[in-house]
Amino acid sequence: MQTGKKLPNVTFKTRVRDESIGGDNPFKWEDKTTEDYFAGKRVVLFSLPGAFTPTCSTYQLPGFENGFADFQAEGIDAIYCMSVNDSFVMNKWAQSQDLKNVGVIPDGSGEFTRRMGMLVHKDNLGFGVRSWRYAAVVKDGVVEAWFEEPGLSDNHGEDPYGVSSPETVLAYLKDAKQKAA
Repeated sequence: MQTGKKLPNVTFKTRVRDESIGGDNPFKWEDKTTEDYFAGKRVVLFSLPGAFTPTCSTYQLPGFENGFADFQAEGIDAIYCMSVNDSFVMNKWAQSQDLKNVGVIPDGSGEFTRRMGMLVHKDNLGFGVRSWRYAAVVKDGVVEAWFEEPGLSDNHGEDPYGVSSPETVLAYLKDAKQKAA
């Protein structure tokens, strides 16, 4: 559905460590753009309903984190996890998951997610607006492959997971590499 689409140009409000600040909270605000994350690279982007949620924390994020070397072997430069959460939440989640390989992108206002057509209401769970679960292989800011969970809708009664799993994305990459050889 999204294959061939250029990612929307968005500025993300991030918090980054800056030891020159000192104190208990040595972080500063740093704007990052879509181009900062995606230009000149082939990456996997996956987006999910929320940091600290069960499927996201137990399966999807750890699967991409633990499989990073396998993704690199298939020509992936970086893996990013996005959620409609602010930078404070995303950074704390990354810390709690002990991430070394997957970068987190905070889409706090949901602007990127909205412009991708993936912003949904999850008021039935008290979440407000969030991202529908998907993954993509992105080459230099253009979607090469798209993996969207079925049933995109507001207040969906379930949280489908499988199409956007690390295993599915890795299988695509291996198949694409084999076809290109």
